[in-house]
Amino acid sequence: MNANAYIGLGANLGKPKDTFEKALDLISEFATIEKLSRLYHSAPFGFSEQPPFTNAAVTISTAHSPNDLLIRLQDTEKKLGKKVIHKNGPRIIDLDLLLLGDQIIETEELTLPHPGILERDFVLLPLLDLNPDLTHPAWGTKTLKSALSGLQTKFIENLPEDWNY
Repeated sequence: MNANAYIGLGANLGKPKDTFEKALDLISEFATIEKLSRLYHSAPFGFSEQPPFTNAAVTISTAHSPNDLLIRLQDTEKKLGKKVIHKNGPRIIDLDLLLLGDQIIETEELTLPHPGILERDFVLLPLLDLNPDLTHPAWGTKTLKSALSGLQTKFIENLPEDWNY
């Protein structure tokens, strides 16, 4: 049975929009792309001595298990040339499995929902584009909108360019 998953995309090296489109090509080999957020420009998170990030999110439909989906996303990152030098450092691509249905998982390899969703404006704004009323059992009655209203957004610039898949 298929479930909706929300994937966060981030990059600050190369041409992020082009890299995102290549990532979607690869993701479409194992899942159905349902909806894309707008593109956003954001200040770096954690390690500030680096270029700004471009961020987006995508909804996919998948029949894969959470661990299988995570492995496929990590393989996609490798195919696109991801190399991690610093934990929150510069990168050509970052694909984060944010949510998969209403599953709650906490293992060494995977935590769902992804930790930090409700505290990171660069994740919340793209997710709001996809589903502003999104809730999750782990959040109680909190919606993305209510989480964002409690944050001091530091960064976000909506990029005017369109991107389609």
